[in-house]
Amino acid sequence: MQDPEFERIGKRLIMEGLLSGNFGNMSVRYDGGFFITASGSFLDNPGELAEVSWLKGPGEGASSEYRVHQKIYEATAATAIVHAHPPVTVAASFTGDAINPIDSEGKMFLPSIPVVDGEPGTEVLAENVGAAAVLAPVVIARGHGTFACAETLEKAYLLTAITEHAAKVLYYRRSF
Repeated sequence: MQDPEFERIGKRLIMEGLLSGNFGNMSVRYDGGFFITASGSFLDNPGELAEVSWLKGPGEGASSEYRVHQKIYEATAATAIVHAHPPVTVAASFTGDAINPIDSEGKMFLPSIPVVDGEPGTEVLAENVGAAAVLAPVVIARGHGTFACAETLEKAYLLTAITEHAAKVLYYRRSF
């Protein structure tokens, strides 16, 4: 399956510096599971999506982060997930167990963004992100990146952008 929305959102993520190269992944839920970008794919040209079936598990080529996406879908009503590596947010993730935005948009949409531990692609990370996603639409994996959960890829992208903006404001505020 191919979906032009994946390419459109992938281009926005790269253009705004929210990820680079072939890092990150995206998925959308359907009744029998979800479609996720393939392992190693470039998000601005994701090509064929891999299927993860609730009954059969991951299809060939599914991103190694499929476990995290699956736990989020099991724990929440989200129908789309964007996993990105926004650099200022990743740097800020080393400062504590949550990022609490001070800018108006951040406070409005993401008053507290949890930071969890776990190595990329592991069940530990999947469990930790899934549990935190019940509390907030964006979860940060310490030293790794964000998982934004929403009704659409576009809304998940916007939450990712709001998170990075909030992290930048916190950084700039500490610089003055």
